Amino acid sequence: MLQDKVIIVTGGGGAIGGGIARLAAAQGARVVVNDIGGSVGGNGIDAGPAQRMVDEIRASGGQAVASTDSVASWDGAQAIVQTALDAFGRVDGVVNNAGILRDGIFHKMSPEDFEAVIQVHLFGSFYLSRAVAPLFRERSAGAFVHMTSTSGLIGNVGQANYAAAKLGVVGLSKSIALDMRRFGVRSNCISPFAWSRMIGAIPTDTPEQQARVERLKRMTPDKIAPVAVFLLSDAADTVNGQIFAVRANEVFLMSQSRPLRSIHRDGGWTPEQLAERLPGAFAEQFYPLAVSADVFAWDPI
Repeated sequence: MLQDKVIIVTGGGGAIGGGIARLAAAQGARVVVNDIGGSVGGNGIDAGPAQRMVDEIRASGGQAVASTDSVASWDGAQAIVQTALDAFGRVDGVVNNAGILRDGIFHKMSPEDFEAVIQVHLFGSFYLSRAVAPLFRERSAGAFVHMTSTSGLIGNVGQANYAAAKLGVVGLSKSIALDMRRFGVRSNCISPFAWSRMIGAIPTDTPEQQARVERLKRMTPDKIAPVAVFLLSDAADTVNGQIFAVRANEVFLMSQSRPLRSIHRDGGWTPEQLAERLPGAFAEQFYPLAVSADVFAWDPI
């Protein structure tokens, strides 16, 4: 499905990104495996993970090159794109999968930990997408796949930085889809449920957290790759601006914000009038303070 397409996969050295890189190559793509090989928190650089994935792809008869530039800077994103151009002469698709975690309860979260997570997930997705956008526009073709999370779509405890970044990625993806559809460019999101090195950093201090992690351990990252490969392919040419969740063998189309109910009053409202009317009018439609595990409460299929 990706024969001769050139695909950049960030965070491609292992887990979800590695599964996507591996399957994309098996489907005929030439793959740029980008991974700085740092810690879950984003510290350090190690060329090993990216090169090992490249070696695996080549050993299976595929084509791949490694990149250890960071998506968290504009120059790094430009270097990633240049690696693709130098090796393969073009770019057809981008998977924005690179990420870090620095979890912490909100009132204890440091500005440094908030900014670092935003920088990699949200800024990184912007930098690389923006670096590739002129190439897609020139060729009137191209596909972006961005990784979001139910931490942003629904909510999770202790992940304000990650949730903010991942919901920001949704807005970024929709804007790309709207702005670039006239050039034949598509942009979609995947919210993956899968055990990975990042998920392994989730706290397990409570029975609820422990149960969540045990469920995640049963969801392998290879289940995400088929959806990403499909969205990168020409077979998905009518799929644009959407959000999908992938959970073991389940694929969900996720909702997007739309009005639920309204109240109106000739002449407008005072705070006192709103206090009298708004809670009663809207209360049945209020969203509960749920976390991801509350919404996806059944065992993965």
